[in-house]
Amino acid sequence: MYFYRTVEFKHLMVDLLYWRDLQRTGVVFGASLFLLLSLSVCSIISVISYVALALLSVTISFRIYKGILQAVQKSEDGHPFNFEMHFSQCFLWPVGSMLTWLLLFFQFAVLMWILTYVGALFNGLTLLILGLIGAFSWPVIYEKHQAQIDHYYGLVNKQIKDVLGK
Repeated sequence: MYFYRTVEFKHLMVDLLYWRDLQRTGVVFGASLFLLLSLSVCSIISVISYVALALLSVTISFRIYKGILQAVQKSEDGHPFNFEMHFSQCFLWPVGSMLTWLLLFFQFAVLMWILTYVGALFNGLTLLILGLIGAFSWPVIYEKHQAQIDHYYGLVNKQIKDVLGK
């Protein structure tokens, strides 16, 4: 039964990639391309780094506010995140360390700020989009121009072997 489903799936994929059923292939290709193009507008790297920067800003602002309030009122309330620090030291040592040391706050903020620019410039979904277009285009192009492609592939392959052989 498993072998039958695997063979059936392979035939379905070949039919999709070679555009044998235009309506089904058009729907699959269009929906996939639309999904990838939609996701490329919102980079996951940018979203994660902006959320982390926002949380970091709120946390450090609250810490500074509590420090100023404690200094003005001359109270001994202690650290505003004392419970969270104890919890994080027990269970999440790296997170607790970042909340404890201001230097790590600064390093993390700089890293997230850099990642926002990396996320804005580079998006892995671009490669997925090109791969999807190639997967749906290349089989049809190769099928139509197989003789010419094989001829030039042979020439390139021979040149590479000559260069690597020397």
